This record gives sequence, C-alpha cells and structure tokens, in this order.
Amino acid sequence: MDFKDKVVDLIASQVDLPKDQINSLIERPKNEKMGDYAFPAFALAKVLHQNPVVIAQNIADKLKSGDFASIKAVGPYVNFSINHSKLISQTLTEILQQKEHYGDQKLGKGNVPIDMSSPNIAKPMSMGHLRSTVIGNSISKTLQKVGYTPIKINYLGDYGTQFGKLIAAYKHWGVEEDVKKDPIMNLFKYYVKFHKEAEKHPELEDEGRAWFKKLEEGDPEAVKLWQWFRDVSLADFNRIYKELGVTFDSYKGEAFFNDKMQPVIDELKEKGLLHESRGAQVVDMGKDENPALIVKSDGTSIYLTRDLAAAIYRMKNYHFVKMLYVVGNEQAQHFVELKSVLKKMGYDWADEIYHVPFGLITQNGKKLSTRKGNVVFLDQVLQDAVKLAQKQIEQKNPDLTNKDQVAHDVGVGAVIFHDLKNERTENFDFDLDEVVRFEGDTGPYVQYTNARAQSVLRKAAVQGHEPQLTDIQIVDDWSFGVAKSLADFPRIIARSSDKFEPSVIAKFALDLAKKFNKYYANVKVLVDDDQISARLALVQATSIVLTESLRLLGVNAPKEM
Repeated sequence: MDFKDKVVDLIASQVDLPKDQINSLIERPKNEKMGDYAFPAFALAKVLHQNPVVIAQNIADKLKSGDFASIKAVGPYVNFSINHSKLISQTLTEILQQKEHYGDQKLGKGNVPIDMSSPNIAKPMSMGHLRSTVIGNSISKTLQKVGYTPIKINYLGDYGTQFGKLIAAYKHWGVEEDVKKDPIMNLFKYYVKFHKEAEKHPELEDEGRAWFKKLEEGDPEAVKLWQWFRDVSLADFNRIYKELGVTFDSYKGEAFFNDKMQPVIDELKEKGLLHESRGAQVVDMGKDENPALIVKSDGTSIYLTRDLAAAIYRMKNYHFVKMLYVVGNEQAQHFVELKSVLKKMGYDWADEIYHVPFGLITQNGKKLSTRKGNVVFLDQVLQDAVKLAQKQIEQKNPDLTNKDQVAHDVGVGAVIFHDLKNERTENFDFDLDEVVRFEGDTGPYVQYTNARAQSVLRKAAVQGHEPQLTDIQIVDDWSFGVAKSLADFPRIIARSSDKFEPSVIAKFALDLAKKFNKYYANVKVLVDDDQISARLALVQATSIVLTESLRLLGVNAPKEM
C-alpha cells in the first residue's frame, strides 16, 4: 500500500490541482512527531486569495480516513500521521504474499536497448569498465521490474587505428605461445610497449596506420590476427562477466557497423544535411554550435557516423521505446550531437535516446590511464576483494559451510555495491580495504543484516515458530520504523527506474539495514509469547526486501555469513 498515493487522493478531493502537481508538493516532515506526510498550502494562496494557514485548516477540517491516525493543520501545512498498525499489517502481508515480486510495477512496456560495458579488444578490463557494466546491469534489472524488456548490448571496441598499432606491435615483439598462455595481458603489454617505443621511433605510428589500412582493405593476415585478438579477448571478458554475474544479449561491436555507415552518409546527402567544411563532411548544428563531423578530410568516418548507423540499426531491429547509453560524463557532447543529427534526419524517436552518464573511479585522487599502463585491472581487484572477504569470514565464522562461495558473493558484491551506492555522476576514490568491510555503508553490511534475519528465522523454525501471514498486529515504534521503510520500496523502485539511478536502491538498502539492526537491538524477537509470529513476519519481510534490493543491484545475498 502506498500511503503517499492516499494523501494525494485525499488532497485532490478538496483542491483543484492535478494529482501530479499535488504529488510533487507533498513533503516528509523532518520531525516524525509532526507526521509522516505534509501538504503545503502555499501553492493555493494566490488562487484562493487566502492565507495559507487558513487554507490548511479548511482542508484538514474536511478530511477523514481510517488509513491515518490523524489529519491536522500545523501552520500552513496539512499533516498526515499514518495509522501505524494498519501500515505494519498491510505492508507485511503484501510482502509475504508477493515475496520477490513485491515492488513489481507496470510503469511501461516495450524494448529498451542498453549500450553498456563496451571494453576495447586486446586490453584488460580495468576498474574504469566496472562502472558502465554494473550501472547498466542494475538499470536493466530495475527496468524489467517495472515492465520493460531490457536488451543489454556490449558494444565492443573492436575496430579502429589501435588495431593497426597492435598488429604492428605483435609483428615486432609478439610470441604466439605467450599470447595463447595469457592472451590479454600479453597483448596489452605489446600495446603499451608500442606507445613507449613510438615516442623514440615515430615511424612506428606509420606502420600502425599501414596495418590498419590493410585491415580495412581485407588483407588476409591482418584480418586473421584481428579475429584472433577479438576471440581471445572476448573469452577473457566473459570470464570476468561471469564473476560479476553479468550477461549480454548482443556483442555487436564497432566492426559490425563498418558496412552500415555509407548508407547513413548517403541518406544525410539525400536529405541535404551534409556539406563540405575544410575538406571534411559535416552537419550544421545551429548558430552557436560547432558542426557535427561525419567524414574526416582524409575520407575516414568517426564515432558519430558509426553511432548513427548503430542507432538506426537498433530501431529497425528492436523497435525500442527507449534506448540508453551508459557512458562516461566526458561523452555528453557526443550524445547531444547524435540525437540532434537523428532528429534532423527526421527520426523523432531520437527523443527517446538517453545518455546515462557516470563519473570516474580514481585511485589516490588520480585518473587511471590504459595507454600509459597506469591502470588497475578489474580481474585483480575482484580476486583481492574475495581474499579480503575470506579473511574476515575466517575470523568471524570459521565453521561456516560453503565458505568459498560466500566469500565470492561478499567480495564481488562489495565492489559492485560500493560503485552503485555513489550517485552515478559523481567521481569517487577506490580503497579496497574500505569497500570490503562488514561495518559501515558497505555491501557486506547489508548482506550481513540479511544473513542475521535468516539466522533468526532458522532458529525460530527449530523452536516450531513460523511467520504470521495475515492480520499482523505489532505496533511498537521500532517495528513501525522498519515497516515504513518496507512500504516505501515500490516508490524507491519507480524513482530508480525513472532516473536510471541505482544509488537510490543502494541507499534504501543501507537505510533499511540500519533500521532493522536498531529493531533487532531493541526488540527480543524470539521470546515465546503471543506476538512471536508477528515479529517473525517483520523479520521475513525485511529479508525478502533486502534480498530483492541486492538482486536489483546485481549483488547476491548469502543466507549465512
């Protein structure tokens, strides 16, 4: 039950305002003793030509509802205090009946391609790739929960001049056996060496360009090496995606769109949108904007051309209702141009393209760089996180069964949760020791809270007690604090999906875990009295919602820790 919706309905019965506007005006009083929701009457003062205090009093006098313990005017506000026993009983009953489907909604339908992760072939996945991967994965799960059909696309960086450089590097220093043993790290080593050597021997850059030209022209040796690099890279990426619990529906990368760019260029010409500027082909973007570059003066296409082809291909194949690009903040202008050019081409569906930007992960305040070899490998971070989790589990619960699996879920989950608890547009510094802690605002803290709830339920079952499923009567303040958070979950899901913002769910999970731990510290759950089944209902409902919150973030929830 959403009590905020009930507040909206009650206010709408007395004032001439659209429900959407009423909904946006409703506040949460800072002091809970003042009530759970407040409607400010200021918005009506100009229309009714009355003092907001008088308006609030008039509205409050006319409202009555069994869902609220009180509805009263407090100055210029109409304050609503929820009927505690009703909220607790209805919320817990709903969760125990719907289980993991609690919070499912029908806010939309149709396909939503999500362009995410997109590592470059022949380079190890770094911490920089973590953000796009886990943000996109979480958004996918949340959109599915509210009715959409997400399509996860790994738009691989499998084309471009860097492949000419890599082929040149392999021809100079490559050893086939080494690449077979450890493909990614050795290819990466050759790539870094190429850039270092090119500073002393600039002619290497010409070699790289020459090999890329051969690749574009279909030279058998260049194509064979490129295909080999792509295959071994993808196998290694998939090993890491498996660790993260992430899957994809498509791996169509940049190379797939090579033969789909010329038709886009031809279409731009036919529609009179393409003109020459300093030897290049561009599309005018308006008076104060730089033109959008489509074909460079040397005749080669650029990212924008390829992305235009990809967007048109995806609409033809997926008939999407929205399309998301989970790509860093620094690419904002690129997506402004992409949408603008598509609109000029007459594709109104470009309005449903959304750039979902995110900030940088830094280490000791410094940006990570692949080209200079100053990079933190994601694979190594995940391994180290699991080891740290193992160490802590060994200290806290050495007799735990299935220790390795739990350590994996906790270590990897800690890395994912730490990323997603940050608002995605913010930069943040990464410190593994802080991330894999069982206390504080961490993933392991939420997982541990859920495992604690599961432990209570197991102990109760041994004693012969089960959670009550209906007419759950508990009214203490600690229970109400937890139940009020649980009742908010569907709205949290809606907000997260609307804003493409996983941190909304991560912050909710932390808040719920804290409230449950306060409840657990102040209420003796397993006392054998007439309310034990009602208390167990609260414990089970909390575990269901914590587990589902973690699932939506792409984090597993072990039942024991």
